Amino acid sequence: MKRLLLILIAFLFVFSGYAQTPDKKWALGLGAGIYNNTFKEYTGLTPEIYLSRYLNSSFDLMLKNEAGYKDQSAEGTMDINNILLNLRYKLNNGYLLGEDSGIKPYLYGGVGYLFDNMGDGVNFDAGIGTKFALSPSTALYVEGGWINGIETTVAGVDRSDDFWKVTGGLEFAFGQAKDADMDGVPDRKDKCPNTPAGVVVDEDGCPLDRDGDGIPDYQDDCPDTPGIAALNGCPDRDGDGVADKDDACPDTPGLKKFKGCPDTDEDGVPDPEDKCPDTPKGCPVDADGCPLDSDGDGVIDCEDDCPSVAGLADNKGCPAEWEELTLGPVYFDFDKSDIKPDAATILDEVANALMASAEYDFIVAGHTCNIGTEGYNQELSEERAQSVVKYLMSKGVNNAFVGASGYGESQPAQPNTSIDNRKKNRRAEFKISIRKKL
Repeated sequence: MKRLLLILIAFLFVFSGYAQTPDKKWALGLGAGIYNNTFKEYTGLTPEIYLSRYLNSSFDLMLKNEAGYKDQSAEGTMDINNILLNLRYKLNNGYLLGEDSGIKPYLYGGVGYLFDNMGDGVNFDAGIGTKFALSPSTALYVEGGWINGIETTVAGVDRSDDFWKVTGGLEFAFGQAKDADMDGVPDRKDKCPNTPAGVVVDEDGCPLDRDGDGIPDYQDDCPDTPGIAALNGCPDRDGDGVADKDDACPDTPGLKKFKGCPDTDEDGVPDPEDKCPDTPKGCPVDADGCPLDSDGDGVIDCEDDCPSVAGLADNKGCPAEWEELTLGPVYFDFDKSDIKPDAATILDEVANALMASAEYDFIVAGHTCNIGTEGYNQELSEERAQSVVKYLMSKGVNNAFVGASGYGESQPAQPNTSIDNRKKNRRAEFKISIRKKL
């Protein structure tokens, strides 16, 4: 018997090594109840004690001792003593009920060694029960079960003492839950088991994150304002990589070297300090961010072709004078607006003069003789003026600086009294002003 007891105890400790422990992995149960002998049909008192070990959410391993006392001649006499190794299957394993449920139903069964007043031997038991949590460490249990007896022969009579029993009592849990990071939350419940020492945690064992930005308070430079990990939990409203707390322009994207303020014209002076924030890129500026104008002519140096000599703004800072050119006119055939070869020669000279100048104004006026109606001649004069413009454009002249008008027969160069005079009136005349390049 001693050998069997040692085997049972060793079996208990071998299996306990595989436990996935909850907060308290050991429990001691003390209880009592009644049992009934099914062979002789008598009832007695059965005290019990057990030691259980948490294996996982579904199973506990129990080493139990049950005794039975019956009343004979008003004296309590031990009838049975049963040492059992039981496996308890818990229904509060997360499938039917949560593991932390206050009601904890279970099934149990196992093998044991029964000492009966008729003999001893190996037996088994099975049953059902439930526990009711009274505190984190204490529970009330109630269970009923079957104890299979042993086969014996007494006075030539074969007998089997089997028993029904109903018991109840208290279970006391003990043991220290593992808490690897020592934050006060056992590893079984700790969703952040590697929290650094000394960090304040929530009920799940995770570092507090007051602003809910995913960066724990102990790593968050702005623990009360949601931010981003790249800036240690601080916000960056304008997305320029400078935390708002360090950003002199928190609502405008800027540069780190200017404390988050922009330098729109890239002149080295941040916009809040720049009195000329629209300076063309590359222009030298003064301390206020304004472009230099060395000759004081109102044309900044980077746009002044003559930065050391005062000039005209519309001549890129250089001094210049306008010059009037006299070219033309050109003549057209009767009732035509086509450019003739001799007219093309004159217009080529006009185009060259315009293209060689720094700036120009060009006005062309179309005319006719008096043959035809006034309305027809007005339209024909306009066509002649446009023919000149189109020809010049084909030579590269910008029509933005060219004006064209038709005057019909209203402004004859000669009286329309002869064929030669009328030929001279079928014309286009020019008014040309140019400003030469320096």
